[in-house]
Amino acid sequence: MTTNTLPDIRQEITINAPIQKVWDAVATAEGIAEWFMPNDFQPVAGHEFHLDAVPFGKSPCRVTELDPPNRLSFRWGKDWTVTFELRENDGKTEFTLIHGGWDADTLTEFGESHRIVRDRMNQGWVGIVQKLKAKIEG
Repeated sequence: MTTNTLPDIRQEITINAPIQKVWDAVATAEGIAEWFMPNDFQPVAGHEFHLDAVPFGKSPCRVTELDPPNRLSFRWGKDWTVTFELRENDGKTEFTLIHGGWDADTLTEFGESHRIVRDRMNQGWVGIVQKLKAKIEG
């Protein structure tokens, strides 16, 4: 079977805050809930948790990589990987979000084409990353 891979979603932003403050916002359950969605995340490799993706319900996730305060990756649902990369630069933090695992021939658990969902989420991540920046800098 051949795959029809779609490009990863990438959102990059500079946040006017030290890396540890950004890490605390992206690698704790409380922090993630403030800018993304309710969850029972724990910063432990292999930890299984859920994102409460209203109105779609709770999505199963698993922490796959943890390198504080620089990198966190987790599986989201059956197909996706989300990675947060942080790099300190002159007291500010360069934050990159990467959402991968897109395949044009695959349907989500909810029966929607990856192609359609990817476009929607690509737009959604823009606002979500801006919300993260506003929460931290606010």
